[in-house]
Amino acid sequence: MQTRRPSVLRIVPLVAVLGLALPLGAAAQDGPTDEVTFTKDIAPILQRSCQHCHRPDSVAPMSLLTYEETRPWARAMKNRTALRSQRGAMPPWFIEKDIGIQHFKDDPSLSEAEIASIASWADNGAPRGDPADLPPPRYVPGQDDGWRIGTPDLILRSPEVTVRATGADRWEPVGVVPTGLSEDRYVAAVEIREINDIPQDGSSSTVGGRFVFHHLNYSSHVIEDENPEGFTADTTTVWPVHEVGRNADIFPSNAGRILAAGSVLNLETAHLHSNGRDTKAHLEFAFKFHPVGYEPSVRWVRRFTGNGVDISIKPTMADQELHAYAVLQQHTKILTFEPHMHAPGIRMCLEAIWGASIQTLTCAGYDHNWVRSYVYADDAAPLLPEGTILHVTGYMDTTPGNRNVADPRNWGGGGRRSVANMFIDLGEGIALTDEEFELEMGMRRNRLNLTVNDVVIGCPLCQVRFPSQEGLTASP
Repeated sequence: MQTRRPSVLRIVPLVAVLGLALPLGAAAQDGPTDEVTFTKDIAPILQRSCQHCHRPDSVAPMSLLTYEETRPWARAMKNRTALRSQRGAMPPWFIEKDIGIQHFKDDPSLSEAEIASIASWADNGAPRGDPADLPPPRYVPGQDDGWRIGTPDLILRSPEVTVRATGADRWEPVGVVPTGLSEDRYVAAVEIREINDIPQDGSSSTVGGRFVFHHLNYSSHVIEDENPEGFTADTTTVWPVHEVGRNADIFPSNAGRILAAGSVLNLETAHLHSNGRDTKAHLEFAFKFHPVGYEPSVRWVRRFTGNGVDISIKPTMADQELHAYAVLQQHTKILTFEPHMHAPGIRMCLEAIWGASIQTLTCAGYDHNWVRSYVYADDAAPLLPEGTILHVTGYMDTTPGNRNVADPRNWGGGGRRSVANMFIDLGEGIALTDEEFELEMGMRRNRLNLTVNDVVIGCPLCQVRFPSQEGLTASP
């Protein structure tokens, strides 16, 4: 079973991303030094793990492209990176590194050595270092539109919403958006971002800080008789849920999703929350397409593993647990793990039970201010046989130390608003036939040079050789 870890109580919300600690003084150490320096040690970390958000006109409230921009935040960087998988950590990646699968795509997390380097740099005056050590810039202001998926083939814009400065959370449809497509196209990647009129240096004590959309459920389909509720089933696509802070979706090369000719995006239900000021906002949807003529070869599986019925969150109590189970009805390759809870949530674990094999696949901290979808690396994605039991455990904290909870004195049940609770793994997977399942395991066994004595987390049958795999060789 999963390893029990103590609850994390001293946590802060995403108010201003890194801006909770006081800036350092204006004086700086320039020139070469034997200590950890910005040019040699810190700039490469920022380029890889921070600057996609921390740059002008992006989601973060400060830019970290240059030494002059970064140095005032050295102490805050030390404090936030030291949180690791706890809520409020920077970069916002909450996978626990001492349990379960450790290989993910687009992983910006820091190593222990990098965390130590940032702390040393901050503690020793944040020296600049030798300018000759500075790597070439990865992001140049004005030369990048900010999309993580690259230049989109299609960008669609939602209707604008207005959210008042104060008020109860709203859960409502936003409308439909025509795609304008004259032919079916299969989508390789999709990314969503919120555009609003919140000042760049604005902050808030509400969920998400700089945003008013917490999450959105949406699909695409062809409208019949001008009725948004009428659609043709074989051209309907249910897209991954958009959530505040969530990363882009890059689909496997053999699993593109259809965006049909003449279709609309149906923005079915949005969770909107007040942000301390009157805010106008809309969403932008960016799509990257496969070439014309592409056809997917596998079938998607939605894995809403969770429990919305038996939620009873007691006031002022740490270490509360929620449990949910689901039995896989077909062989499945799990592609993503995406915890979704509300303000009391601090952690979620996913476990697979197959016969006598019980394995914790993944544990991650949870931050209702910054939700992540964790995409397993190709040779780490769980390959689970039909009949496997998935067990999800959620950990809740309603003590005053959890500042995300509006009032820790209140009991909470299930519901859509942030003051209520949800408990779901929104991760997705691919259904596999017997032949596809055996082939996937055989290819992985060969690529990883597995022997009968190797234990592979998430693949309980990887050591089994099937007759159909005789002579199988690894793909390049």
